[in-house]
Amino acid sequence: MSETTISAHEALATRRSVRRFLDRPVLQESVLRILRGAAQSPSGHNIQPWKVYVVSGVTKQNVTDSILHAVANDPEEMHQPEFEYYPAEWFEPYLGRRRAVGSRLYECLGIARDDHEARTRQMNENFCFFGAPLGMFITFDRRLATGTFMDIGMFLQSIFIGARAEGLDTCGQAIFTWYHRVIREHLPMADEELLACGLSLGFADQDAPENELIASKLSVDSFTTFLT
Repeated sequence: MSETTISAHEALATRRSVRRFLDRPVLQESVLRILRGAAQSPSGHNIQPWKVYVVSGVTKQNVTDSILHAVANDPEEMHQPEFEYYPAEWFEPYLGRRRAVGSRLYECLGIARDDHEARTRQMNENFCFFGAPLGMFITFDRRLATGTFMDIGMFLQSIFIGARAEGLDTCGQAIFTWYHRVIREHLPMADEELLACGLSLGFADQDAPENELIASKLSVDSFTTFLT
């Protein structure tokens, strides 16, 4: 556990998507504490639909190598997610928010808007888990219904907040779902399991320029209505 205990409010306030990690091992005890906490997450009728695969070492590297091989050699249409995470066409205000965080990331990295090669290299860092020593893949039974995504979202947030309590950082990565077939080759997933997302877990590299990105968040009064 982190030497400095932080409150739940501090954990929530300091959670962010980290895109460069230190080459520093994460204790299995820390991972177990995070997952034990996440196991307390709410779910509809307490069905607890989540399954977790924690990858490190050779397995993590094999996943990375296989995906990068697919990226380099396979046609793009060969790899698509099994569910629609994003809209087919973006619209405001979501389009502006999406563009703002992307532009800020590339600005931190000094990557020009028209430097497609550098942008592709940065995108591929996702598949290297941004240098993190651990990755996780979260799955659930595809025979369940849409509400299960709510359960998975609450479970993921519990992992993110639990990681902060351990002095660790995370990055949730939907991009892994495009390569679910490749990932399946390395995990003991049953046919009925659907890959919800992946994530990277480790110690943030505080000197990395990409970690200067702190995504802006909406104020409470912009999304909340109090009625009496």
